[in-house]
Amino acid sequence: MRRVARSSSGVFVTGLTAAALAVVGYLAYEASAAPHRVHRSSAAASVTPGDAKGSGKDDKGKGGDARKDAPPAVPSGSGTGKRVVYSVGQKRVWLAGADAKDVRSFEVTPSTVNPQPGTYAVTSRDLNGPGSDGVRLEHIVRFHRDANGVVFGFSAAVDGSPPQPDPAKKTGGLREKPADGRAMWEFAPNGTKVVVVP
Repeated sequence: MRRVARSSSGVFVTGLTAAALAVVGYLAYEASAAPHRVHRSSAAASVTPGDAKGSGKDDKGKGGDARKDAPPAVPSGSGTGKRVVYSVGQKRVWLAGADAKDVRSFEVTPSTVNPQPGTYAVTSRDLNGPGSDGVRLEHIVRFHRDANGVVFGFSAAVDGSPPQPDPAKKTGGLREKPADGRAMWEFAPNGTKVVVVP
């Protein structure tokens, strides 16, 4: 009877050991497979209905989503060649190089007065100076002074803050983000054409 009991407990221990090894093996498999499953489900979650139907490319072979991120085209009627284009309605600037493909575009925040549509040229520049709202400005690029003495130009706040124009004052500043202000400064020396469109 004792031999039978010992033999039974040996079988029991062997069974427990085998079960433990099976559990460890299963958990190791799950751990190694988990990153792949998360990756697959993340990729599936990011697929849009258009991607599910096909490659998402248009007829020219470009990604279908690229057009969503692309800035609006340079307004028609703004001329050709190197120029700064400002759209009053879109509150957007284009730095259009001599090559039509070399374009940078960004939004600006206007002050209380808008310039009239027309063609101007950069008349003066200052690396820094005070804004009409008391904010310290940098990369100031002016292109027009109207009959009422309102000066129009592009600039960026050193601290990146948006303008807070006083409605009682007639000012023509067009505030840019600092990176856009640097781009304007490098692009538009004195005499550069500035085209204002509606």
